[in-house]
Amino acid sequence: MSKRENIIADIITKLDAVSSPIEFIKITREPFDPQELSDAQFPALFVVSGDETRELSSLGAVGSGKRTGTIDFVLTCFVKGTDSNLDTKRNQVAEVVEETLDNDITRNGNALNTEIVEISTDEGEFQPYGAVRIVVRVLYDFVRGTA
Repeated sequence: MSKRENIIADIITKLDAVSSPIEFIKITREPFDPQELSDAQFPALFVVSGDETRELSSLGAVGSGKRTGTIDFVLTCFVKGTDSNLDTKRNQVAEVVEETLDNDITRNGNALNTEIVEISTDEGEFQPYGAVRIVVRVLYDFVRGTA
């Protein structure tokens, strides 16, 4: 597997292992409609690889050598609640994701750094559902042909 795949697999594995204070019931890389989920499938998480920038980090021929990549992974977390607890559930999801991913910023040895760079919410527009979009930025290095 490529480092990109190893990194996203690690993100999913780490979040799938969380059991307290919340447990992600559904984690997938396939898009889904939260309205089609049963109440028992929340909170649900959609994970996708996003934009990436790359640069050469070693001297020599452009076709070979060490490179660094910065890739954004976009996590869209869906919760279901009521008027009185939907915002709390969104905040709880954001906190759990950040704390969980901060526990191993190397993504099991595949990355140099991991950081949450953006958290945005639907601001209650889709009640009784709530969504939190979290952008996870990962810096990693690789040798051309092995990313």
